[in-house]
Amino acid sequence: MEWLKRRQLDIESEGRKVRAAVETILADIRARGEEEVRALAKRFDGWTGDFVLSEEKKRALIAQVTEREKADLRFAHAQVKRFAQAQRASIQEFELETEPGVVLGQRIIPVQCAGCYIPGGRYAHAASAIMSITTAKAAGVPYIIAASPPKEGAIAAVTVFAMELAGADVILELGGVQAVATMAFGLFGTQPADILIGPGNAYVAEAKRQLFGEVGIDLLAGPTETAIIADETADPMTVAIDLASQAEHGVDSPAWLFTTSRALGEAVVRLLPKIAADMPSGDVVRASWANLGEVVVCDSREEVCAISDRYASEHLQVIARDLEWWRANLKNYGSLFLGEGSTVTHGDKCSGTNHILPTRRAARYTGGLSVMKFLKVLTWQRLSEGANRAFSAAGSRISRLEGMDGHARACDWRLRKYFPEDDWDFDVAAQRRHE
Repeated sequence: MEWLKRRQLDIESEGRKVRAAVETILADIRARGEEEVRALAKRFDGWTGDFVLSEEKKRALIAQVTEREKADLRFAHAQVKRFAQAQRASIQEFELETEPGVVLGQRIIPVQCAGCYIPGGRYAHAASAIMSITTAKAAGVPYIIAASPPKEGAIAAVTVFAMELAGADVILELGGVQAVATMAFGLFGTQPADILIGPGNAYVAEAKRQLFGEVGIDLLAGPTETAIIADETADPMTVAIDLASQAEHGVDSPAWLFTTSRALGEAVVRLLPKIAADMPSGDVVRASWANLGEVVVCDSREEVCAISDRYASEHLQVIARDLEWWRANLKNYGSLFLGEGSTVTHGDKCSGTNHILPTRRAARYTGGLSVMKFLKVLTWQRLSEGANRAFSAAGSRISRLEGMDGHARACDWRLRKYFPEDDWDFDVAAQRRHE
């Protein structure tokens, strides 16, 4: 294995700075509430207006969206909704009699309030609004808050249309850590969110991480990552364009190439700066590629699989022979794009799978956003008196095996109460004293 190009930026050092800054911001919001949020919004976004988007302003913004733009967003919404509904249908409630008199089951209940963060700033992330809000709706969440940072006096009109189309109940013109905290704590007349959803910059991701436990989160969706696996059959220009297309997310968005072809790797290293020079976001792409881009040449496809699984990239493209082999053998990724016809842009915007995906190697233990993130799988059980003969006896013995006498007595009592004629080998004198 050989690195033709390695990252230059120390991500962990940057991460420590972000953690400290977010911890301070959250502490200040806890202490001063809405007053602190207003101060932060003015400081970071120059915003002094209302945070809850009014119906009048919402209608005015939606009126700015062209019919072509609306049609495209409706198309994307239909694909995401269809896939999310299929996910919801794949998980069912059930009950099962495992032994005579023992019925076990599960219920599927959505959380009651979801807070969906939609990034803003440099780009209008209308597709991200569709991804998060539509999926929450398909899961059956009854109340959805959406927040996005305003720019030049408002959230981008196309983003507002997407939020409305997907079904947001409240829209907040608010971004950053202060938006995440507002949804978590239920400020400005909103319900406190049970779960926080959505991608964002490093500060947004860190805010979600620090709030986890107090509220649920979807996953650690920080700065975008992309990786491409390619062999000698891949077109270097296609590979370079696709890497550049994802690097434009931000200067902190890494792009990686894992290949068995040194010639391909060298060609991509030559081509990518030229492609960046012709892009409106070229400065961002160049900085991202210079600081975080990597090209790794491997000796075999098995070695490619191993390093790809180690990186556990958010997006993973495969442009190589035998796509089914790769699909069967790759294990760690947020979403997989097989073949030259499948670019990450499709998943980001309109194919139907969700683009809110794990970063920073979290794909080792979780997938991307799905309806399951909004659902609680709750178990229940009902045991008849007769079933207690076997189950209370086993429960009592296992409890004492573990040294938990109190647990055992709950079962002992039922054995004596339901089956007084039997000669049980335990002492229930303590229970009898309390009768």
